[in-house]
Amino acid sequence: MRNVLILGGVAAGTKVAAKLKRMCFDADVKILTKDRDISYAGCGLPYYVGDVITDREKIIVNTPEKFAALTGAQVLTDREAVKLDPAAKTVTVKNLAEGTVEGYPYDACVIATGASSIVPPMKGVELEGVFPMRTPNDADGLKAYIKKNGAKTAVVAGGGFIGLEVAENLQEQGLRVTVMDMAPQVLPGFDPEMAAYGKRHLEKMGISVLTSTKMEEITGETKAEGVQTDKGLLAADVVVLSLGIRPNTAFLKDTGLEFAKNGAIFVDQQMRTALPDVYAAGDCAVVSNALTKETQWSPMGSAANMEGRVLAEVLAGKEQRFGGVLGTAVVKLPGMNAARTGLNEAAAKAVGYDVETVVVVNDDKAHYYPGADNFVTKLIADRKTKKLLGIQVFGPGAVDKMVDIAVTAITLGATVDQLENMDLAYAPPFSTAIHPFTGALNILRNKMEGVLDSMTPAEYLENRGRGYHIIDVSQVQALPEAQFVDVAKVNGPLEGVKQDEPILLICTKGKRSYLLQQRLKHFGYTNTKVLEGALWVNEPPAAEEERR
Repeated sequence: MRNVLILGGVAAGTKVAAKLKRMCFDADVKILTKDRDISYAGCGLPYYVGDVITDREKIIVNTPEKFAALTGAQVLTDREAVKLDPAAKTVTVKNLAEGTVEGYPYDACVIATGASSIVPPMKGVELEGVFPMRTPNDADGLKAYIKKNGAKTAVVAGGGFIGLEVAENLQEQGLRVTVMDMAPQVLPGFDPEMAAYGKRHLEKMGISVLTSTKMEEITGETKAEGVQTDKGLLAADVVVLSLGIRPNTAFLKDTGLEFAKNGAIFVDQQMRTALPDVYAAGDCAVVSNALTKETQWSPMGSAANMEGRVLAEVLAGKEQRFGGVLGTAVVKLPGMNAARTGLNEAAAKAVGYDVETVVVVNDDKAHYYPGADNFVTKLIADRKTKKLLGIQVFGPGAVDKMVDIAVTAITLGATVDQLENMDLAYAPPFSTAIHPFTGALNILRNKMEGVLDSMTPAEYLENRGRGYHIIDVSQVQALPEAQFVDVAKVNGPLEGVKQDEPILLICTKGKRSYLLQQRLKHFGYTNTKVLEGALWVNEPPAAEEERR
């Protein structure tokens, strides 16, 4: 391809251009972009708002001039594509700086126009103090507005990753923050019981979280003063709209391209669209799930870069293919990190897997090392094949390390048995002698083999524990209304406890409950269950009863 025209210059577009010029320096590669900034770190914007990143230039990975010099590609800013003519192989572009219309021919056209923040058509969205969070200009505007107006309260509409990161950084700036979402949970992609754990943590850290809450309007005369919801009025000196994004593909509507319901463009494994010599990558493209092979939209900077690299190799004549995404994501919350990859429990069941899960609380590094804490890990596997399908992890430590191990395992189709004895890195500052991933995996294997009989947090939320005789197995009694048992002192049947009655064993993290279950089996008890995640993840029975 001699003449490659790239529409869009953030992640996918610049990756295609840079890689292609390295492989074929004589190719004529042009990037046309609507904005004046290219190659900026959109995922870093919340931290720029919070002054973790203080220099705006640090979130601009490349300027047009620097990028052109480094790669040899041309970069034309202030150019908005308005029409693609696949028959003539031309793109009509509006020059925003000069108010003129330009035409550009192509041998190959790459659509990498990304996506824009969804701004709902409701009263008040045009007021001062209301900001999306998609570009450096959005972050600049929010930072300046807070300082100029001495903002004290904020509402973040949207409980996805960017919304929660913005909430944390606004709180760091001294604002009182409320996160609201129409969905029944924050942290999309996590299973409900794990998302509920994340929500409780956010609330403990001082961020109010309202789920299943509809935003009706933003109040104020000339500037934002509050958010009216179906559950009442929320005070808000600033409002951040983090309600999701919509692919920038409206100008391509009548071209013959095939679109998903949200407007993203369907592509094959070589990033080809339904039109000859037209390709798409990044947030405006629909790829596939690497595990299920079904279509999946994955608007992530990481995916955009991988897609862009594959596409550049295809344009250079290589037989390269993009194998798809797993939905891997990680987010920093106040005092906590969260990450996931692969299928959650609901998604795995929906595509027909015979699902087994486990929720485990274990040390993230040697317990005696300063700063040691815990991971809360949920593993999802298929009973029939024993293949690992997904993982979700919370903890103040390196949750990405746990998830990246799982990414490797899922990508290679590994079974839980194959993962059992991996020689993972260990030293007290970094891990435990039995790696926390391996520890969680061993508990999953115990459950799959019938050694562990347990109740999941999801089952507990469904009230499956009602009617069980609850035994508190904590080191120090934590449930005043429950029978307390010190596992170290159990050397026979428990006084007053029948061997066939349903017993729910609860401790702080789950380990002592498991130890007692194995001991009770020896003494003839046939109907015990360990509460997975224990009191670390689940609300105590009294709190559950009050909540219901």
